[in-house]
Amino acid sequence: MRITQSMLSNNMLNNLSNSYGTMGKLQQQLSSGSKLTRPSDDPVAAVKGMGYRTTLVKNDQFSRNMNEVNGWLDASDSALTQTNNALKRVKDLMVQASNDTNTDDDRKAMQKEIDQIRQQIRDVANTQQGDTYIFSGTDVRKPLFADSAANAGANDPLPTLQGNMSTVEVEVYDGITFGVNTPAKDLFKDIDSMMKDIQIALDGGVSGQEIGKMITKVQTQSDAVLKVQAGVGAKQNRVDTMMDRLSSQKISVTKQLSNNEDVEYEQAITQLITEESIHRAALSVGAKIIRPSLVDFL
Repeated sequence: MRITQSMLSNNMLNNLSNSYGTMGKLQQQLSSGSKLTRPSDDPVAAVKGMGYRTTLVKNDQFSRNMNEVNGWLDASDSALTQTNNALKRVKDLMVQASNDTNTDDDRKAMQKEIDQIRQQIRDVANTQQGDTYIFSGTDVRKPLFADSAANAGANDPLPTLQGNMSTVEVEVYDGITFGVNTPAKDLFKDIDSMMKDIQIALDGGVSGQEIGKMITKVQTQSDAVLKVQAGVGAKQNRVDTMMDRLSSQKISVTKQLSNNEDVEYEQAITQLITEESIHRAALSVGAKIIRPSLVDFL
């Protein structure tokens, strides 16, 4: 086979073009930090990278959901603490009122304070997290008590509470949902009914012995609040565990994504230097192989 001058020139140009392409790819990897400049570079790694990124996007969304759950639980815990403190004050007043040395005026003064505490507990029952009512079940746009001051007197009928006892579910992991709210309609309904009975007793001139019997009812409701609060605390512990799990997953997947796509700078720089040396050698050899033409002498 006869090797012509044009064949030598074409081969040299092809080789130089390939060398430029290799150096250009290495330079792009170094500037971008990724060894995948296009999916065709490594289809398997590209598909894996898509999966890792999908997992990280889900992880970020679940983390935001967990922050929302934490907000609900913290608000619920604080509200229940306020309710229990209010009931403790009611119990103290009932102990004081059970003493028959108190006059009717003394008990009526206590009754007025009980009335304010009753309205305070209703306000707590209407606690909001953002623009949602945390104790109204899934009917989060409506407060339990439409008006905390309405039907709050001893002679007024009991109010009709809004909301329901359903649970608001939030997805916190793949296939795992979490009851974010604390349905407490029945709890606050029982507390409000008990508070009315206390108001009637203090307003009706009953004996100290009869008032003393109601102290047990107050303690029962206080225990019920503590029981619900304990459930909130258990949820908070689970949320902390789930947050640790999400954090560990994010670190693990980020490491896998890095191993899958990130360029190894030492290797890439060494390879680029090698390619540059080869390229210069090719230019030098090509200049010697291609014979001078008439143009070189013009």
